[in-house]
Amino acid sequence: MSGHDPAQFAEVPDEAENDCDAPLPPSKSQRKREATALQDLGENLVKLTTAQLKRIPLPDDVLAAVRLAQGIVQRGGRKRQLQYIGKLMRELDETETEAIRAALATVQTSRR
Repeated sequence: MSGHDPAQFAEVPDEAENDCDAPLPPSKSQRKREATALQDLGENLVKLTTAQLKRIPLPDDVLAAVRLAQGIVQRGGRKRQLQYIGKLMRELDETETEAIRAALATVQTSRR
């Protein structure tokens, strides 16, 4: 006997075998694309008039951030505010962002 612990050589389950049904987390590139898309959505909201904004179902904090961005003319400050809007948008769930996208599409098509 060499004094080795038999548990040391116990069969370890293959992780891939157990997790084949589990979805993989999004890649860093995918997360960045999604964040950029939400920031772009926020930028489109900033371009709307006050009347158009009233037709979009926005949480109060996002609406306040959008209105603040509309008043910022300095390029650097506006860019930081747009990034902040993107951050707020990432905190929303998918149903909220889809509702915002749908309302924005309606407002933009009725404008033409």
